[in-house]
Amino acid sequence: MKEFNLQNYRISELNFINKLDRPAKLELNYKYSYNVGYSNHNTCRGEFKAEIADKNMADKFSLTIGVVGVFTTQQGIAKEVLHVKTYDALYPYVKALVSSITATAGIPPIYMPYVDISNKEIYRVEMPRPPKPEE
Repeated sequence: MKEFNLQNYRISELNFINKLDRPAKLELNYKYSYNVGYSNHNTCRGEFKAEIADKNMADKFSLTIGVVGVFTTQQGIAKEVLHVKTYDALYPYVKALVSSITATAGIPPIYMPYVDISNKEIYRVEMPRPPKPEE
C-alpha cells in the first residue's frame, strides 16, 4: 500500500464572477490555502481553497473554489509529510477544475501556478513566546 490514497474529492465551494463588459487583459492574484484534518481511523481530509481575482477589478472578475479530498493513510506517517503529499495529490484536480470552469465560461482558461509547500516554513508558524510577567 502507498503511504496514502485519494478515495474521493468534491467541490465544496464555487463562486465565479465574470462581469467584464469587453475582453480585457487581466492581472491575476492567486491565493491558496490548504488544511488537513486527521482522524484516528487512518483517514484524513484535505481542504484546498483557491481564490483568483483581478488585481484591479476583483468585483468584476474573481473565482473562488474549495475542493475537499478524502484520503486513506498508513499508520505512522508524519503529519507534515501527509500535509505536503495530499496537497500535491489534490492540486492537479483543483487546477483542472479552474481551467475547465474558465474555458467553459467562454474566456481563455486560467492555469493556476503550482506552489511548492514542501518548505515547512510556509505552513508552520512559530508563535513568539509571551513576555514573562514581572514579579
